[in-house]
Amino acid sequence: MLIDPRQTTLLVVDIQEKLIDAMTEPAGTRARARWLLGVCAALEVPTVISEQYPKGLGHTLAELLAVAPAAEVVEKQHFSCVAAGCLPATALAREQFIVCGMETHVCVLQTVLGLRALGKQVFVVEDVCDSRSAANKAAGLARMRDAGAQIVTREMVLFELLGSASHPQFRHLSKTYLVGDQP
Repeated sequence: MLIDPRQTTLLVVDIQEKLIDAMTEPAGTRARARWLLGVCAALEVPTVISEQYPKGLGHTLAELLAVAPAAEVVEKQHFSCVAAGCLPATALAREQFIVCGMETHVCVLQTVLGLRALGKQVFVVEDVCDSRSAANKAAGLARMRDAGAQIVTREMVLFELLGSASHPQFRHLSKTYLVGDQP
């Protein structure tokens, strides 16, 4: 199964101010999240950004919000966005979710398991997920794969959203996101 741009939503889970520096690769996670959000914004993929208890953990990184000004930001206290009931009906009406964020083995995992229980096709962007340890990230990804989620990379998402080199955005996106040093 491929990502269908007409049926997918990007869900960015909890990339927040007071969490990011505790991750194994904070600078890379920030840069790769900006990259993915930029691609999805350019292709007008609906985007939802969750924040886990922002009063205590801070808000989504401003640099991410700047790249995706049309994103809908939702708050939660449950670890799972599904259990929290914070996902907009417009997102839930779609068949697919592209998911990334922190922490891979907690909020991302529980959200993905909830989406799978709803029958959604889920694509977890491995290189835009992070945890406080590599072992926890690996365990979270393995469990999501075992539950039927597809583990993908940013470039896989980009090329599946484009579908073909004849896409009107192909040239612009390839020059912007595939040339030179990439995060």
